[in-house]
Amino acid sequence: MTIERVAAELEIRNLLARLAQLADSGDTDAYVSLLTDDIVWAMPPSPAVGLTASERRGHDEIATGQRERIAARLQGPGSNTMHVITTISIRFDSDDAATARSHFMYWTSTSTEPTIASIGRYEDTLRRTSDGWKLARRSITFG
Repeated sequence: MTIERVAAELEIRNLLARLAQLADSGDTDAYVSLLTDDIVWAMPPSPAVGLTASERRGHDEIATGQRERIAARLQGPGSNTMHVITTISIRFDSDDAATARSHFMYWTSTSTEPTIASIGRYEDTLRRTSDGWKLARRSITFG
């Protein structure tokens, strides 16, 4: 593995961590800045947290989705929720494209009685852009 590949992997790992942190902080502008313009976000329904299946495309739809979850107190300031990403593996498809697979835990009531509300997997497609690595597609599965 080359130094460039190691640096790219670290940048991708930091990108995935930052996405989780920004989901919890509620900074929508910073959140969408980590996504490609043509981002696709595919999510099945999650009855445990009241979410329906959706596929959102582009910055505007992703931002709308995050703002809806913040308004519903499913994430963001004062929601006492936390997204935890773990067991990340990254495969490079080329110098400018990669696939990451990881597991997530979504915690609620973190300030009183931390509870895992859902767990699942992310399958992410990432692309290197002139601004660095960005998320191009996220497919979520629960369970």
